[in-house]
Amino acid sequence: MRKLLIILLVLLAVGLGIFFNLPGYMDRKMNTVASPPPYPASPQAQALHQTLFVADLHDDALLWDRNLLDRHDHGHTDLPRLLEGHVGLQVFSTVTKTPRGLNYESNSADSDNITPLVIAQRWPARTWNSLLERALYQGELLDKAAADSQGKLTLVRSRDDLTRYLAAWQKDPKQLAAVLATEGLHPLEGKLGNIDRMYDAGFRIMGLTHFFDNEVGGSAHGLKKGGLTAFGREVIPRLEDRKMLIDLAHASRPLIDDVLAIARRPVIVSHTGVAGTCPGPRNLTDAHLRGIANTGGVIGIGYWDGAVCETSVEAIVKAMRYAADKVGVEHVALGSDFDGAVNAPFDTTGLAQLTQGLAKAGFSDRDIAAIMGGNVRRLLLENLP
Repeated sequence: MRKLLIILLVLLAVGLGIFFNLPGYMDRKMNTVASPPPYPASPQAQALHQTLFVADLHDDALLWDRNLLDRHDHGHTDLPRLLEGHVGLQVFSTVTKTPRGLNYESNSADSDNITPLVIAQRWPARTWNSLLERALYQGELLDKAAADSQGKLTLVRSRDDLTRYLAAWQKDPKQLAAVLATEGLHPLEGKLGNIDRMYDAGFRIMGLTHFFDNEVGGSAHGLKKGGLTAFGREVIPRLEDRKMLIDLAHASRPLIDDVLAIARRPVIVSHTGVAGTCPGPRNLTDAHLRGIANTGGVIGIGYWDGAVCETSVEAIVKAMRYAADKVGVEHVALGSDFDGAVNAPFDTTGLAQLTQGLAKAGFSDRDIAAIMGGNVRRLLLENLP
């Protein structure tokens, strides 16, 4: 009996060891690059890149068991690598639920990959059964990183915050602004009042859906792929009243149509592709490009194959050129989807390669500055609370 007990304890210890080490393994396996750093660019591109204010609309690093302040040899971003890539502003999104068997075509909401990840990463017990608490906890992680960064990471919640940060950045660009977002509004848990809880926690960009239909509306990857629900029609004006930006990434086409019909403020798509260069269920049609631009919004072009059909700088630039030709350079932005379980051409230290690619495609220095971050800076200065 004693020998059997020892064997069982050893097996339990081994099992727990595997379980608690699984998140790091999954991070390394899922957040990959086509080639390792360094990422060379021409002297001209490097020089131009160093003059730019670079802003990216989507990063899922908060999901993973990585300290943002430490440099890592896997994944796509952390503060040291963001600064090396000359990034001035990064939107960090919170992922709270994804379905098993995740795919681009059709997913139900009755399963969840994130719960075991949350437990294995030793998140507080309050996050185990609450999507709202998962979002709030990731916000707390970002708060803590900013507090511990010795002024290198600043959370931006208002126009005044951003104005102050930009003045400091002009004097010393070796610092980063962070804006907090959520990927899907299932953390509302069907309660309108939770918008205020998320606002108070610092959330300023609100994606409506992720990989499944939720209480607000349909996902491009859901079962029904419908438009706004009755609850969703209450949510949209509440978000706009709080001056929280609506993000239509992952939204079904009927959902995009419904939001564009009632939006009173700019809407964004934080990470996407365009159907004109890469057909796909989540990539924007020409009509939706025009509709989003007509609100004054911006469209963040992603870096992975599902968005641009190849893992290459050339494919990213091709999508940006298409969108710019359709609706104007002033509506095009970066939407990497770094750390979102994608294979990217580079990590964030390689962004000068994108600057070089835009120049090679014939974009002017002024247009490059707009796409690489100027458009996001303008949008936030005009629309944050």
